[in-house]
Amino acid sequence: MSFEKLNLIEPVMRALASEGYTTPTPIQEQSIPVLLQRKDLLGCAQTGTGKTAAFAIPILQLLHQDELFVKGPDGIKALILTPTRELAIQIDESFRAYGKHLRLRHAVIFGGVPQRSQTDKLRAGVDILVATPGRLLDLMDQRFVKLQNLKMLVLDEADRMLDMGFIHDVKKIIARVPAKRQTIFFSATMPAEISKLADTILTNPVRVEVTPPSSTANTVQQSVYFVEKKDKKKLLLHLLQDDSIATALVFARTKHGADRVVKDLTQAGIRAEAIHGNKSQGARQRALSNFKAQKTRVLVATDIAARGIDVEDLSHVINYELPNIPETYIHRIGRTGRAGASGISLSFCDAEEKAYLSDIHKLIRKTIPTVADHPYHMTHVGMPRPQQQQRQPQSQSRRTGGNNSFRHSQKRWSGERRERND
Repeated sequence: MSFEKLNLIEPVMRALASEGYTTPTPIQEQSIPVLLQRKDLLGCAQTGTGKTAAFAIPILQLLHQDELFVKGPDGIKALILTPTRELAIQIDESFRAYGKHLRLRHAVIFGGVPQRSQTDKLRAGVDILVATPGRLLDLMDQRFVKLQNLKMLVLDEADRMLDMGFIHDVKKIIARVPAKRQTIFFSATMPAEISKLADTILTNPVRVEVTPPSSTANTVQQSVYFVEKKDKKKLLLHLLQDDSIATALVFARTKHGADRVVKDLTQAGIRAEAIHGNKSQGARQRALSNFKAQKTRVLVATDIAARGIDVEDLSHVINYELPNIPETYIHRIGRTGRAGASGISLSFCDAEEKAYLSDIHKLIRKTIPTVADHPYHMTHVGMPRPQQQQRQPQSQSRRTGGNNSFRHSQKRWSGERRERND
């Protein structure tokens, strides 16, 4: 199907053509007709499937048509809630690109920067507002944001908002918007609390699901390297000797860990920058711009900071440290293999991370292939060889399960707190 068959108006079609878009992705093909009928939508889609355009295009078209034929009161007509600054900025850029031939005003607000420039835009008048929950609530309390004329509400990356502890802020915001509205709800995974939230705010929604909720993109080739913790730096440098890796997004679990990886790469003569919560917004944007322009070969990120990173033709994601929350693995590798393109995900696993890997295998319902022929393969007692990984005697698991399970839960809880504070 082409965009011409989705009944889009000429100014939007012209904008899409100038962006080089001719064929909608599956999520766009299924969502746009539903939203143009002003129905609520529950979208279960991984990052990188094109879901921003899936809701941005119909919002632009409907608001434009409303302005032409049923001129209503001024004020914010559409609100898009999203968990991070980077994602908010990229969504706002999408509205600018798709709506450049329309007279609709849009703005983005997020924390971590002075609010003056944001409040100036709000005073001037905004039709479409993209916001992170914390800054939005702050500006609502200061009466800079008024939502009494809101027609459309979008919750994007709902599961990540739950992971980051924003769900209570989201509920406060929802309580202050008109009950009569069109609601669009996107989440890559559907944990119980997110399903419950969707049930309470959606009215007879059409469900659109382009991949199973706990699957990883079929376009991403995944592999895992068993390696001693002390050898991870050497393994990363070994892999980056491959010139075919033009750029790589490397994930660390903590801000300190990300900075350490950057230091190691820089000392080895590889241009690298970090992006995490301790960096200023300006520094984060510069690092991302340098990475997109391939001035920086390696961008090292923590999970929260990486939300919203959308880099065309990113070929490699490297999990320097495995995430302690298995759903995070799906989000990480979704940075590559986007919109139908192919990508490669390489994961390092040390002895302490075996439990995390096991949880990931359970979630994605398959075993990630092991790369054995690398110079730093782990061989110490207690780590099975790759071909034996799935043949560990059940009795052994039972003998060691109790204490390991307790330690694992401790690690996961401490990791969650680290990620929320990022």
